[in-house]
Amino acid sequence: MTTPMATKAMTGARMVVQALKDQGVEVVFGYPGGAVLPIYDEIFQQNDIRHILVRHEQGAVHMAEGYARSTGKPGVVLVTSGPGATNAVTGITDALLDSIPIVVLSGQVPTFLIGTDGFQEADTVGITRPCTKHNWLVKDTDKLADTIHQAFHVATSGRPGPVLVDIPKDVQFATGTYTPPEKAKVSHYQPRVKGDPEAITALVELMETAERPVFYTGGGVINSGPAASQLLRELVDATGFPITSTLMGLGAYPASGKNWLGMLGMHGLYEANLAMHGCDLMINIGARFDDRITGRTSDFSPGSKKAHIDIDPSSINKVIHVDIPIIGDVGHVLEDLLQVWKSRGRKVNAAGLKRWWGQIEDWQRVKCLSYTNSDKVIKPQYALQRLEALTKGRDRYITTEVGQHQMWAAQFLGFEAPNRWMTSGGLGTMGYGLPASIGVQVAHPEALVINVAGEASWLMNMQEMGTAMQFRAPVKQFILNNERLGMVRQWQELLHGERYSHSWSESLPDFVKLAEAFGAKGMQVKDPADLDAAIQEMIDYDGPVVMDVLVEKHENCFPMIPSGKPHNEMLIGEAETAGAIGGAGGALV
Repeated sequence: MTTPMATKAMTGARMVVQALKDQGVEVVFGYPGGAVLPIYDEIFQQNDIRHILVRHEQGAVHMAEGYARSTGKPGVVLVTSGPGATNAVTGITDALLDSIPIVVLSGQVPTFLIGTDGFQEADTVGITRPCTKHNWLVKDTDKLADTIHQAFHVATSGRPGPVLVDIPKDVQFATGTYTPPEKAKVSHYQPRVKGDPEAITALVELMETAERPVFYTGGGVINSGPAASQLLRELVDATGFPITSTLMGLGAYPASGKNWLGMLGMHGLYEANLAMHGCDLMINIGARFDDRITGRTSDFSPGSKKAHIDIDPSSINKVIHVDIPIIGDVGHVLEDLLQVWKSRGRKVNAAGLKRWWGQIEDWQRVKCLSYTNSDKVIKPQYALQRLEALTKGRDRYITTEVGQHQMWAAQFLGFEAPNRWMTSGGLGTMGYGLPASIGVQVAHPEALVINVAGEASWLMNMQEMGTAMQFRAPVKQFILNNERLGMVRQWQELLHGERYSHSWSESLPDFVKLAEAFGAKGMQVKDPADLDAAIQEMIDYDGPVVMDVLVEKHENCFPMIPSGKPHNEMLIGEAETAGAIGGAGGALV
């Protein structure tokens, strides 16, 4: 972090840049326009902050999300008024639902024009109020720096999330007094980080006697920082309890860990979902009981005691009533939980735990990710297995678009550390992965960054390949091309009588030529025998790559919990269970 500048007079535009420097910002993702030209002029006159020129404001926010998720630092976005701000709304909402710290600075028409329907005017504060943690309209230049410092504090404290500061153009031109970070008014927002000692002790007492415990973990573990993930690993390994995770929590506990059950939820693993359904003690650490996890809430984990550790009080008892609520930062709570558990003698119900693991091992023998491979067409699962095998152990970061490929990536790619997996969870935003991969690559220029994509989702923000080329971000776009909206088509097959209403495009581009038009390397592979060599070529190429992997068009993603069903009613496809093989439509178990 740079040395804070002493209080002095400067223009609002200069305040913005100085405040970013004082907050330790190194990169801003943005797109200029009339209402932010004074800020862009100040950016031009300095070299401390790097600006990444995007091709669309939605892409800017997704890049900032990728940057934030992979570093733990807040991502920063700069957009102009009107359409610049409204184009950013999808990304802002995505960041809100996935608790990603983003600071968005938007230009606004001059204060004297607000409310007159001026050129490129929109009620940005009104529009973004429901999709930010907090937002501000600054009409006084003297308050601008203080407000930006507050914005960073709110975005990164407590449950992280996006904030927005709307800055009229005349405020940028006017001169005011700069407030350094240490004098900013942030005392009004100080979220509780330490958990209640009595509640922690009560949870330890349940842990000592539970016969069928399970840790249910989420993105809150990763948001808490590396120490929280390390404490989680220590707790899991010391107790011997099984652990599962939401889509957003992958990597907090290593996929190679002996207690790992895999991801849970709608497309989670059979053993993870049945463990959640059959447990007698569920310990929710940094997850929010999302509907993709709970299924039918009335049948969610019946008969179990439930504890919920979360820094956001509004998440407690919002969806599922819990027996032991613990409000606090995951890292602090886990530290105290471990200390109490150790001080009481490190007790667990060894006999019950042994029986529980025996049951889990029976479920694991179902091999719920089984599929019939082919030597004629590339199966999407096989493509991801080979990608995993050829990139495992590297300094690798994975982003995804949204759809079947996203779920297959979560199932078949292993994450050994936090902050290596960037995906759109809560909002399910198609078009997320390409710009997010650029944000990750900007943060980690020497790393291997791969975006696992579907052709339809990738096309939504394909223009950001121009950004990748301009800023020499060697991102690899691994497109599983089934020429379908795969997840939509799967639901239409299983739930809508095979009426495939508009779930494919009859006008897809040639992705190789499209890549070459941007100046990137384009590749296509359709023979399984050529897949390994193609992946290796993609990895070795020193620049952006678009790899078009032609895969089976009608492969379904299993396991799958149909919408509104409980965890123990899964479609498991070709996996073997109870001596039977599910057909193409999947076996309901």
